[in-house]
Formats: sequence, structure tokens, C-alpha cells
Amino acid sequence: MDAGNDHFPRPEALGPRIVVLGPTNSGKPTLAEALGMRLGVPAIHLDQLRHMPGTDWEQRPDPEFAALHDAAVAEPAWIMDGSYSALMPQRLARATGIIVLDETLAMRTLRYLRRSLSRRRRAGGLEGGRDSVKWEMLAWLWKTRDKAEDTRDRAIRIGLPHVFCRSTAELNALYENWDLNRVDP
Repeated sequence: MDAGNDHFPRPEALGPRIVVLGPTNSGKPTLAEALGMRLGVPAIHLDQLRHMPGTDWEQRPDPEFAALHDAAVAEPAWIMDGSYSALMPQRLARATGIIVLDETLAMRTLRYLRRSLSRRRRAGGLEGGRDSVKWEMLAWLWKTRDKAEDTRDRAIRIGLPHVFCRSTAELNALYENWDLNRVDP
């Protein structure tokens, strides 16, 4: 259901294993943290499993990432943010609910630039890591600008309870309705 709709499910109705999907810089880690705190379950940030701590987003080897991912997915409860489509099947097989976020390309680009130029820690950031503006990421933002609709369609086909937020306004309404707090790590 849409977050703008007063009839969307309570967070507890999504079950103990919730996948938070959406394009880059749509707010997934912040929502995962807030929801994890509200429900008392760990927030798992796939970017932190994929990338080496203390780096400027240097990737782990694929087998190491897959092992970390699969171990996290096997846990009884989690809020897991991130896509990484190669490992999506095993994640969705264990998921009990799905949240799909979306945002305009302009807002996602602004968020990327702010986070990359800031020295502030943030939800989903790498422990001891550094952010910098990368042309590859700007190109990725452009390439994935229209992917949320496909993700929403997939969520519907899977048949799990789901919530869609298509804008900052809808995401803010979700935070308010679910009594979530945005917190800095």
C-alpha cells in the first residue's frame, strides 16, 4: 500500500524480516535504522557487508560478501536495506515484508553530494570509511533513475505485505504514522 494512504499496514504487520528497497540515496538505511529501533530488531545495511570498513567504498570479494549476506539473511529477525540483485532471491525467500522507497533523481543526487562532502557519520555508512564524489556513482544515479517502478511491481508479484513511499512527503508521513525517529548513528 502507499504510504500516503491512511490504510497501509502497521510495521508489525510486515513481520520480523523486512526488506527495504529503492534506488540509491532514497533513504533506505535511515529508515532501516529507525524501523529496527521501533521493532527491536537489527538493521542490516548491505552496503556495509559489501564494502570494506575504513575505505572509500572498496568492495569485498564476491564470495566474502555472499557469505556475510547469507549469514545475515539466516537470522530470525532483521530490517535489511539495499538491493544487490545477484543475492536478492535468497533474501526475498526469507523476507516477511517489503518497503519500497523512491525519490526524484534531483533529490537523490543532492543527498549523494551532501553525504559525500560531509564528514558526518550516517546510517549505513562504512565504519571508519570515507566518502568522496565519484563520477561512477553519479552515472549510477542516472542509470537507476526509473528503477523503483520495477521494484514496486516485483514486490506486488511476490505477494508479501508491502508499503510504497514515492516521495519525501510520503516517507515523512510513514515516519509520523509509524512513530519512527530519525537518529544519527
